[in-house]
Amino acid sequence: MTGTTDSGTTGGRPKEIEAAWALTLAAVAGEAVVWVLGAFVVDPTGLEDLTSVSGADAAARQLALSGGVLAVFLAGWVAVAVQMRAGRGWARAVLGAAGALCLAAAATDFGMSGTGPAAWPLLACLPDLLTAAAVVPMFLPSARTHFQSRTRRA
Repeated sequence: MTGTTDSGTTGGRPKEIEAAWALTLAAVAGEAVVWVLGAFVVDPTGLEDLTSVSGADAAARQLALSGGVLAVFLAGWVAVAVQMRAGRGWARAVLGAAGALCLAAAATDFGMSGTGPAAWPLLACLPDLLTAAAVVPMFLPSARTHFQSRTRRA
């Protein structure tokens, strides 16, 4: 299906869905960046903490495992977002629940500044805030219509 929809986009998707998609991709990228920064850059780094407790070899294994689990999680997140973008209502519900959980996490974690730089708590919460923000356009009227029309065609 090509052409312009009533919400002004091409390809049959409302601009709200494209906004949710973009925000979700930004949140996924943000999670990866926050993990790398926390593990290797922001003092005290996760690598330093793990090395002091477990030794260098165990720290490297733990970070490799953590990075692998994160990569699988992020790939799954993108896969669900692809389904949401395609108009699957279940994916919108999953991402909506994830957004609510991330907003709760951001609200509880933001006050925990730790020992890092003053801006670190805000940066660390940014992916959670982006995830929560992605939920809003998914439930706007044009998006709801998009999901309902996909359900009727199935």
